[in-house]
Amino acid sequence: MSKNQKEEKILSAYEKAAEDGIDPRCIPQRLDMPVPEHDEIVYPNYTKEEQENWKYLYNRQMQYLPGRACDEYLQGATQLNLSSEEIPNLQVLSQIFNRITGWKVARVPGLIHEQNFFEMLRRKVFPSTDYIRRKEELDYTPAPDLFHDIFGHMPLLTNKSFASFYQMFGEAALNADGINRKYLETLHWFTVEFGLIRNSEGIRIYGAGILSSLNEVQNALSNNVEVREFIPEIIVEQDYDVWHLQPILFAIDSFEQLEQGFKDWTKKVGIL
Repeated sequence: MSKNQKEEKILSAYEKAAEDGIDPRCIPQRLDMPVPEHDEIVYPNYTKEEQENWKYLYNRQMQYLPGRACDEYLQGATQLNLSSEEIPNLQVLSQIFNRITGWKVARVPGLIHEQNFFEMLRRKVFPSTDYIRRKEELDYTPAPDLFHDIFGHMPLLTNKSFASFYQMFGEAALNADGINRKYLETLHWFTVEFGLIRNSEGIRIYGAGILSSLNEVQNALSNNVEVREFIPEIIVEQDYDVWHLQPILFAIDSFEQLEQGFKDWTKKVGIL
């Protein structure tokens, strides 16, 4: 295999998609200066339209979550006091996290470089934007925004096993290079963003990419999706397309299994 073929093999899904052009907002920014964390975060002066956009997105998504979202996510949303009334305050969310799992929130300007992202996770800091998508992008936006960050990701950070897994993920990612970086991106996609979990009532959703997406939340538990077992060695080899509804997803049996399975796999490949 030539050097160019090897480099092509370890391109991430986003890097492959970027070859055909990408929204500038989806190009990661490298943080050259510290960003506000925890009590340093100031609540923006949101416009009426921005508050209405949050209310619309929150109410629209919540109508699909009963019977679809996992209990741990719904419990986390309650603990964070999420509601349609107003855009949540990142500082307040950070204070709640800190009491429950020892995590904090940092306000970031947009999609950040993976090195910055993983360093924050390792320190138990979740990077979040504080701006919301525009009205013309309510159905879909390729760029990160606070609805995805807060509504999609944050409720599960109140779960101790998931929070532990995510901290380990940051640590392992900082140790990874070459093909292991691509493997971790794939594992992140099929767990943090598009993960499913089995419980006594059936299969439920925990992935932020599904929970914050109108189309994905309706697709994930449909007959259009093949659900496979959580086996890290197999997941990391699975191809996926970041721009289309997902036809293959993986289900864990518990967040303890996610935590332990990730720990075992990273030790096996020597990155944790």
